[in-house]
Amino acid sequence: MCALPIALTIAGSDPSGGAGIQADLKTFHQFGVYGQAVITLLTVQNTRRVERVQVMSPSLVADQIRAAVSDIRPAAAKTGALGNAAVIQAVAEEAKRFRFPLVVDPVMISKHGAPLMAADAHEALCRDLLPHCFLLTPNLHEAGAITGEEIDDLNGMRDAAQRIAEMGPQAVLIKGGHLEGDARDLLLWQGSFHEYPSERIETQHTHGTGCTFSAAITACIARGYELPRAVAVAKRFITEAIRSNPGLGAGNGPVNHFARVDSPGQEK
Repeated sequence: MCALPIALTIAGSDPSGGAGIQADLKTFHQFGVYGQAVITLLTVQNTRRVERVQVMSPSLVADQIRAAVSDIRPAAAKTGALGNAAVIQAVAEEAKRFRFPLVVDPVMISKHGAPLMAADAHEALCRDLLPHCFLLTPNLHEAGAITGEEIDDLNGMRDAAQRIAEMGPQAVLIKGGHLEGDARDLLLWQGSFHEYPSERIETQHTHGTGCTFSAAITACIARGYELPRAVAVAKRFITEAIRSNPGLGAGNGPVNHFARVDSPGQEK
């Protein structure tokens, strides 16, 4: 049996390399995890704008998933941008047979404000995919879209996490980066809340933050970390990745996927 940790990403492609499949694979590699990738949609984008989004056919997405997991079985998987209800339903159908944790990053809009999920796909996400989800990682906007409530403080995050958990995910991590003050994330896991605060870093170079964070969590799960520890390690990684961003591009540049990863024994 191969001892190399393996993770699968099911997401869209960013040709500028900062988000999506490209960010996920870079993050997996940085964590010492072998990455497989299923492409759900293609984008024409860079650090300044998104010009076009082309969603793959549901059958092509499903065929990619089956090809990957039937040969090299991952220890964990994640989803990113899925595009529309049909693709979400195709992924959910495959996820019924997963024997490994699935992290769902419900990507709805790009950093530039371009929609990456059709308006009618929200129902499919909640009805079809969330029941097969180990961890859901929405930001405040996405959590608000799922619950139908505006979230503007920590209490609102707690309420939203509990409501979302009732839809099926075993755990919910709401990212509070858009709140004032510290960049505080909130995890609901096994009936308890865990808070992950970090300093707010003032920079425009945050392209791919959500993808990279969820990929880091997925990589840690693939390495066998318990979920609260996985989130803590991933949180420190993404904070350093933002802090040490390489300043690429004329718009919202990518984070630093070469950021340091905690060595064994350093995790708190």
